[in-house]
Amino acid sequence: MIRVLFICLGNICRSPMAHAVFRDMVEKRGLTDQILVESAGIGNWHVGEPPHRGTRSILDENGISYAGIHSRQVTRDELPNFDYVVAMDSENMKAIKRLGLAPSNRVFRLLDIVPQSVEKDVPDPYYDGRFDVVYDLVQKGCAKLLRRIEMDLARSEQS
Repeated sequence: MIRVLFICLGNICRSPMAHAVFRDMVEKRGLTDQILVESAGIGNWHVGEPPHRGTRSILDENGISYAGIHSRQVTRDELPNFDYVVAMDSENMKAIKRLGLAPSNRVFRLLDIVPQSVEKDVPDPYYDGRFDVVYDLVQKGCAKLLRRIEMDLARSEQS
């Protein structure tokens, strides 16, 4: 089982959006028995809350379920249990480093794997409300991530 963790600051806007979008992609590819998707926040301000209403709205518009997704705070002890730790921006990467995980091919910003993306940080829509912009970036990043994981799965099946 490949485990993927999306991380943003409070786990109510960007990382739960990525969680829901990626989970939807995984389900549509029939890979739910091979890929587990989670999300968490660096901070604990919103623990137990559902995704932000802006995140819920854009996911509803696109027919993507966020059922069962609630904010939680990441812990240092759980990080080694994930095959991919995906940060939404540079600040989240710094926080992940402070928790003990250094950037690698398994610890990176979501947009680092989207070569054509000028932006490398997924902007936080909490203050500016640009959930549509964030959704487009998350879609692109999640599609690239799924392709990368599918190639890893194919390689492991050949071994």
